[in-house]
Amino acid sequence: MRVKLVLMFSILLMIATSAAADKGLVVKPSAYSVAETLDRLEEVLKEKGLTIFARIDHSAGAAKMQLNLRPTQVLIFGNPKMGTALMHSNQAVGIDLPMKVLAWKDAQGRVWIAYNDPAYLAARHQIHDRGEVLQKMTGALGKLTDKAASKP
Repeated sequence: MRVKLVLMFSILLMIATSAAADKGLVVKPSAYSVAETLDRLEEVLKEKGLTIFARIDHSAGAAKMQLNLRPTQVLIFGNPKMGTALMHSNQAVGIDLPMKVLAWKDAQGRVWIAYNDPAYLAARHQIHDRGEVLQKMTGALGKLTDKAASKP
């Protein structure tokens, strides 16, 4: 039974990830609540010396307007050294920087996180001369979000 559940979860994750990849997003499940996932991410980002710019609670904003929205939050953060390097290639990438991680609870009660794939941003803004920076961003985002969303 446990093997079937793991297999079913893996298939759902692949479907969600592949559908989102078409839109330039990397999507991962989280083992924690929305708030705890972003709390954990914020903690690890601060440990790594990244700048936290803002945290937006979309569901709290909706509640102020007497609207319902499942827990949904965004953490905006960055590394000016990497972001500036990308903007030296094409300042228009600034519309997508600093980086953002979205966490939300779906209708089935699962929590997900998503962020823009750096390769997608490079393609979108025709950045072809920053392979090393993009590789570092991709690796860092993967590790940081894994640490925030996965149980030890």
